[in-house]
Amino acid sequence: MASERQINVGGVLIGGGAPVAVQTMTKTETADLQSTMDQIRGVADAGADLVRVAVPREKDVEALKTIVTQSPIPVIADIHFNHTLALKALDAGAHCVRLNPGNIGGPDKVAQVVDRARQLGTPLRIGVNSGSLPKHLHELERSQPVEALVSAAVEFVELMERLEFDNFKVSIKSTNVPNTIASNRLLSERIPYPLHLGITEAGTKWSGSLKSAVGLGTLLADGVGDTIRISLSTFHAEEEVKVAWEILKALHLRQRGPVLIACPTCGRLQFDMDTVVADIERRLERYPEPIEVAVLGCPVNGIGEASHADFGITGAKNEGLVFSRGKALRKVPQEQLVDTLFAEIDKYVASKQIDVDAGEAEAGAQWLERIESENAGELTPERLAAMEAQAADDDGPDRIRLDEELSPVAGRRFNRA
Repeated sequence: MASERQINVGGVLIGGGAPVAVQTMTKTETADLQSTMDQIRGVADAGADLVRVAVPREKDVEALKTIVTQSPIPVIADIHFNHTLALKALDAGAHCVRLNPGNIGGPDKVAQVVDRARQLGTPLRIGVNSGSLPKHLHELERSQPVEALVSAAVEFVELMERLEFDNFKVSIKSTNVPNTIASNRLLSERIPYPLHLGITEAGTKWSGSLKSAVGLGTLLADGVGDTIRISLSTFHAEEEVKVAWEILKALHLRQRGPVLIACPTCGRLQFDMDTVVADIERRLERYPEPIEVAVLGCPVNGIGEASHADFGITGAKNEGLVFSRGKALRKVPQEQLVDTLFAEIDKYVASKQIDVDAGEAEAGAQWLERIESENAGELTPERLAAMEAQAADDDGPDRIRLDEELSPVAGRRFNRA
């Protein structure tokens, strides 16, 4: 369930129905002002709404004073062990401060940080990690790790409420994906505060992205979570931002830039699709518009599987077709497919209209019809759907149809029509 409460982190609304915010963390030494600012600008360009910086030393606090004034996006100070650094980060102008209840030093020290945050109107984040739970929960963690994570978060929430402070968000993270999912689901039912999601120490760009997509995607699809961070073992923080956006776009929660659809290829493939898809993906990065682009490896399925795409291409031997929203635009030699595709995209971006030449479109449609007739024996999804629909009509009104709601496998029946 979505959080009821909402906080404001430097102008970015978190929770209470606001769009899911994307954040990342700098990989640089915070005191290295130039490198840190370069990375912050890079992640902002990639689409980060918020950025977190580590503040483990006094010299990082000094750098933070400049960072918060120069950063194009709100800055969160990440504090562990030393509550005095949290106080100094607040005074330095951090837009939010992250605390870990497992290592910050006890209720009295938390109370000092809360008092300063209240005076300044600055929100806090309670960050609970499976690797740094309070000592009294270590035994519970061994037998019931999910309950231990949730207990740590709830205990800290209750402390904040005793301090009469509600300007905060909560995160509970684990390297274990099922535990992260279960604990956040449970916590979302127990507290009304915004939730920050992440799979901590997820791994490399490849494995970490997959674990994050499974864990965070599951929760977001359930309506749980208000802001996310992808934790990857890479020095390129913008890669975390890109993965976060792909997750949000896949779930239709937010839009930013193009969506690429590409078939998985098979033995019908008749052109170098690997190279073509990589080239298209790279060239699409410069477009901020949320256009949908499809790449089909062969024309056997026609353009039916990508009829919703704003633009797309499909190829056969030495020729190919550029299409738009289910209609042929033009037939071109295969080596011109990608350049022609982007020429059409550029015209659309400039005019917000799809440029259709009737003669070119008709020639393209005829070419596609010829290719499809040559492969008429192929049982494509479209043809299977048509055959099923025809069979249903032929059986007449007395035909017994499966009631999806009563089916023991409800939701698993694939309807291709």
